[in-house]
Amino acid sequence: MEDTPPVTVAIPCLNEALFIERCVRGVFAQDYPADRLEIVIADGGSTDGTREKLAALARADARLRVVDNPGRIQSRGMNEILKVARGAVIVRLDAHSDYAPDYVSTCVAELKRTGADNVGGTARARAQTPFQHALCAALDSPLGVGGAGYRIPGVEGWVDTVFCGAFPRETFERVGLYDPGAVVNEDAELNGRITAAGGRVYLSARIIAYYYPRSTWSGLARQYFRYGQGRARTILKGRRARLRNLGPFLAVLGGTALVLIAPRAPLTWGLFALYALITGAEAIRVARGRPQARALAVWPLFPTLHLAHGCGMLVGLARYAFNPDWEPPEKLPPRAAA
Repeated sequence: MEDTPPVTVAIPCLNEALFIERCVRGVFAQDYPADRLEIVIADGGSTDGTREKLAALARADARLRVVDNPGRIQSRGMNEILKVARGAVIVRLDAHSDYAPDYVSTCVAELKRTGADNVGGTARARAQTPFQHALCAALDSPLGVGGAGYRIPGVEGWVDTVFCGAFPRETFERVGLYDPGAVVNEDAELNGRITAAGGRVYLSARIIAYYYPRSTWSGLARQYFRYGQGRARTILKGRRARLRNLGPFLAVLGGTALVLIAPRAPLTWGLFALYALITGAEAIRVARGRPQARALAVWPLFPTLHLAHGCGMLVGLARYAFNPDWEPPEKLPPRAAA
């Protein structure tokens, strides 16, 4: 790989008026050579003013192009971007996040250093509201994120998936585009195909980004319910499931069985009390040293995450076992010579 290959920054979005301008201006300010960088945004039909903000940004800087995403979801938006991308390297970004000024250049350097098919950094949560401060504390716990390497700052090495990701274009030529039926979990599904094809995914501590988690209880519950459904779909497609992926599902299944079979048994109440004790103690631990995160606000977030994800996986397994909706991925044609 050359030192400064042409890069396409890919951002799928839908109704991101609160975040999109800051995200795009952050890309404009990257330290990567401006003449080697393009930004392509796939908009899924925003109705909140996002498209108007993008039009103004595109008039100010010709490096920005906006394409339509009729499929609306992120996986299909990424595919629309990939089909028009000019870059030899594709750097995927999330509109809901902030990125270090050297994010793009570090991604390119790490691809060259490691020879990986995808590199990415840690998903570092950043808060703006009291609810987000409590949620960021919960997401700093293994009980909140399940021990995934890309959720733990400072972890580095070969992993199964990363946050967002940066890819040589050849990765998509070899393993195919994003799964267009993946409403969520599209990154993990793609990374599963990369590793199944003999490729490698690298988590770098040098790649710095921050994302903003959901700001309401209902939004968080819906998000993790969808995550559970997406994980079930990925598993049924034949991708390997790790214990951390199945933990909430097994807990919901086991807890439901105990309530139905022996609702008054001492074992049932004892296990629920043990769960409350463990999550309460963990809430106190992760809230310590965080003046804006109270343990009593953190504590109920653990069962919210676990129940939503576990129930989502249960529904997803039932849904996709009887109605699979996946097809072989479309391959990306080789990049035309410059």
